[in-house]
Amino acid sequence: MQLTNTPLSPKALELARAMVAINTVSENSNLALIHLVRDELLRLGVKSRLTYNAAKTKANLFATLGEGKPAGLILSGHTDTVPWEGQQWSTQPLDPQVRDGRLYGRGSADMKSFIAIALSQAENFLNSASPFAIHFAFSFDEEVGCFGVRELIADMRDAGVNPVACVIGEPTSMVPAIAHKGVYRYKCCVRGKEAHSSLTPSSVNAIEMAARVVGKLRDMAESFERDEPRYEGFDVPFSTSSVGQFHGGIADNVVPRDAQFRYEFRNLPTADARVMQQELIAHARSLEAAMQRVAPDAGFRFETICEIPSFLGSETDAVTQLALKLSGEARATQVAFGTEAGLFKESGIPTVVCGPGSINQAHQPDEFVSLEQLARCEAFMRGLVQARSIG
Repeated sequence: MQLTNTPLSPKALELARAMVAINTVSENSNLALIHLVRDELLRLGVKSRLTYNAAKTKANLFATLGEGKPAGLILSGHTDTVPWEGQQWSTQPLDPQVRDGRLYGRGSADMKSFIAIALSQAENFLNSASPFAIHFAFSFDEEVGCFGVRELIADMRDAGVNPVACVIGEPTSMVPAIAHKGVYRYKCCVRGKEAHSSLTPSSVNAIEMAARVVGKLRDMAESFERDEPRYEGFDVPFSTSSVGQFHGGIADNVVPRDAQFRYEFRNLPTADARVMQQELIAHARSLEAAMQRVAPDAGFRFETICEIPSFLGSETDAVTQLALKLSGEARATQVAFGTEAGLFKESGIPTVVCGPGSINQAHQPDEFVSLEQLARCEAFMRGLVQARSIG
């Protein structure tokens, strides 16, 4: 249900287009976008705290509108996007076009439009009679592992900022979401011993040993599907595991010394991905004794790519109730994709995920968000300006 028929304001659309036009693919700098936000806030007399990556090429931004108020609500979003190489676009990804009631461009749905609409309301937040402050928390490197937000949360705590709630504007079609799975990705590197393929007993075949661990992953996936208690509401109501990449070997007649593969667990909020990882490592270690009888340095090495915790909020949380009221929705939902929500929740901040657009358009060629969704998000923000309590 939409609470208002008020069209999207020109300022919100202008800011959304300006942000989409900035290339913030995760491998690039996000500073142009961060500086755009910083400068817009500075024009209003609001100072921003920037926390940088080691190379100083990327930054998080944290700013408070309503300094001194006893409580604060975070509006959170990530500034990076996924790349578009190899995708078939009908327009340029960094050329934000409005047509047929939609804003097209990389990041339009995921999730620059939410940031733009929040920023467009900054002056209203600043002048609001609401008893709580609004905090902007905009991060880098969410798409590659939620790396930036960890530093943002730590910096916020070091500064003595203790928000009472958080809204993350990932694309949920403006339906508040209170749960998602975790995303835990790892790399397994296998060292064997090479030999001519006619002399296999004197070798350790890294690909074959890797395959035994891949087989264990498959067994685990089947056990999740067969035995794990269902968590209804998810598209896949049980945890999953899968292999995404596998590399190894140099020639048909050389027993391979090295192999590696990358894999992930997507765990329900009621399951522990780290326990899953330890089970897999234990299986690999059980294979090493036989490998090392042939080659003492043979074995398995595991590397962490990213660990994004699952998220489980509650429909009874005050922030969820506020999001339901402002969005005009009757019930909360769950989403299949990962967000930064689990990290905010782990830090003790009640969190809900609610933003414009659909994940079905995110990461796709001709990514778009409808102007109707953006108008709903702007109505949400205007309602937040007028809110007298969180909950």
